[in-house]
Parts: sequence; structure tokens; C-alpha cells
Amino acid sequence: MDTNLRRRIRAGDHDAFGDLFDAYARSVYNHAYRLTSDWTTAEDVVSLTFLDAWRLRAKLDEEGGSLRPWLLGIATNVTRNTRRAARRHAAAVARLPRDEAVRDFAEEVSGRLDDAARLALVRTALGRLRRAEREVLALCVWSGLDYAAAAEALGVPVGTVRSRLSRARTKLAKHLKNPELPASRGQLRGDRATAVGPLREENR
Repeated sequence: MDTNLRRRIRAGDHDAFGDLFDAYARSVYNHAYRLTSDWTTAEDVVSLTFLDAWRLRAKLDEEGGSLRPWLLGIATNVTRNTRRAARRHAAAVARLPRDEAVRDFAEEVSGRLDDAARLALVRTALGRLRRAEREVLALCVWSGLDYAAAAEALGVPVGTVRSRLSRARTKLAKHLKNPELPASRGQLRGDRATAVGPLREENR
């Protein structure tokens, strides 16, 4: 099925591309959210990913299995570019004259909610990972790709995926062993930090 879909997409078949979107949009969205922790940014990444996929369709191999690794690889690159653009925008805004500062109550409010505190713990832990480690974790753990598929998505050797994932798991496990917070949904259970995953998608 995916081989036929690949050929139709390469040929510029709009219906085939619609089928591609229906099959993998949720998976791309979940991956983008796990990399950005922001719903709105994740939606933007989905749109840009499928625009890039259409633009790059001629480079897609005619033979092969699931198109999910290809799309998640594009989504990873789009996320990198989006984050760079956001940093440039934030730097530009920081240079503008400021009015009187308004107190930010976000931390105070989240501190009152157990779930928010646990989610913050997971996000902090993820924030301490290198970008490459976060990307491998998102692909292999949350999106469920095997090492070979993740390597295909990122354009790196399988051994690199293995080593990055091992480092990411070690760092997360160390940071999430925080005695000040009770064990709960926000901490890792096996391979997944369930508090970070917005939706479950089926592996294809």
C-alpha cells in the first residue's frame, strides 16, 4: 500500500497526498508537540511539514515501507527551523523599549497544582537534554519508531540513534528521581513519559 502511495505522491497525485495527510497528520502533530511542548507551534509544524513534503515529493523513493519516518524526519527539520525563528523573534522583541513590567503569575498558579508541577518536572528534564537527544527520544519512545526508522528520519547511522537514546534515557531517569515530588503520571513509566504525550497514534 505504501509503495503504491509513494509512486502516486511522486507523480503529484493530490488525492494520494490527501490520503497521506489523513494517515499521518496525527503522528506528525504528536511528534511536533513533544519537541515543542506547545499546541499552537505543533499545529504550525504540521502545516509546514506537509507543505515541505509536497515540495520534496520528487525526492521520495518509489520503493519502501511506511512513509511515517520520512514525514517525521521532515517534521524534525521544520521544528528546528521554527525554534530558530522563534529565538530570533524573541531577541528582536527583547530589544524593543519596554513598558512597566507586569508580574507573571504562571509559576505561582502551576505550583498549586500537582499535575502541573509534575508536567513541569518532565519538561524541565526534557529541556536538559541536547536537541539531538530530544529528537531521538521523541521518535523512538513516543512515536514508536525502531532504530532503523529513526535513523532514516534523521539521516544518521543506527548506532548514533542507539547512543543518543541511551544518553537521553540515562539523563531523564536521573533528573526524574526527584524525592520532593510524588511518583505519578508525569514520571517515566518504562519508556514513556505519559504527561507529555497529547494523543496516542497507531504505528503504521
